[in-house]
Amino acid sequence: MTSAELSLSRPTPDALQIRIAGPWVMTGDRPTIDSVEEALKADPHPQRISFETAQLGEWDSGLLTFLTKVVEECSAAGITIDREGLPTGVRRLLDLAEAVPERKGARSEGTRAGFVTRLGTSVLNLMSEGRDFLTFLGQVTIAFGALLRGRARLRLSDLLLYIQQAGADALPIITLISFLVGVIMAFVGAIQLQKFGAAIYVADLVGIAVVREMGAMMTGIVMAGRTGAAFAAQLGTMKVTQEVDALTTMGISPMEFLVLPRALALCLMMPLLCLYSDLMGIIGGAVIASSMLGITVPVYFNEVSHAVTIGNLVGGVFKAAVYGVLIAIAGCLRGMQSGSSASAVGDAATSAVVSGIVLIITACGIFAAVFYVLGI
Repeated sequence: MTSAELSLSRPTPDALQIRIAGPWVMTGDRPTIDSVEEALKADPHPQRISFETAQLGEWDSGLLTFLTKVVEECSAAGITIDREGLPTGVRRLLDLAEAVPERKGARSEGTRAGFVTRLGTSVLNLMSEGRDFLTFLGQVTIAFGALLRGRARLRLSDLLLYIQQAGADALPIITLISFLVGVIMAFVGAIQLQKFGAAIYVADLVGIAVVREMGAMMTGIVMAGRTGAAFAAQLGTMKVTQEVDALTTMGISPMEFLVLPRALALCLMMPLLCLYSDLMGIIGGAVIASSMLGITVPVYFNEVSHAVTIGNLVGGVFKAAVYGVLIAIAGCLRGMQSGSSASAVGDAATSAVVSGIVLIITACGIFAAVFYVLGI
């Protein structure tokens, strides 16, 4: 069990049992007390609360903070608490916290941690994010290996649906963005190249830039905001409604049933969308070349065909495939890491977009350096 879990049950109408499982540590994601507060207000109101911690893993003050809030809510509502289900160490610390009341003004409000503390926290968070990313990538690779062996449990209908959502449904926005990017690049290039009487090289500029870099990058950024966020929201909602837990209970791997078809669909569609984006960007450049520079469309496309090489085209398509993998992993990872509240789903979608775009830009820089060294 890799994350803290919280579930509630009503053994009897007047009793509420709180099940706590997994690692409850300050550095990890922990459930909030919102669900407990709602259960305390539910009709009929519980008169007694007990705990079940048989599957509780590592814990620290994160668990104590949660339990202290539960005790405060129950004390305010006059509800009896049975602490026998809690570990001995937890019970002793709770008793100590109640025996020694908090001194007035002990909490420093608005204090800001020092620079070294904030830097260290940022480095630790970055290392944790990298470890989670690599772990999730390994799990996706294992699921893909199971697919190649014919043992993956996923539905073909789901895969086809995600292919449509990540492919055909994305064409309108890809068309608009790619066309406008081609128009903007040609317009900026035309203004400068006209000064040197080299207007014909607008075709070279647009063709090489779009096919080699901008087509794949703009497609990736659009898909990160459109499809990556959708994946995170879908999986996050499934976490909230406990559908992921239900699949695990039935012996079905969520990685194979939920993540794998989404990742496959995006990886298959990204190269095709990149080729389409390249075409629309070149057409956008042709509009500017013919309207501003008087270059005929056949001459423009002939110049593009001479400027763009097969290496440029293959390199751009390869980048798009890699961007598709990064977007799918970022979106699905954030969705599977989502908390158990409605706001957590929104945070997961936002984080998926930011992570996807950062990964795309980082990968683009790495590709630029590698391709330069290889002379491509």
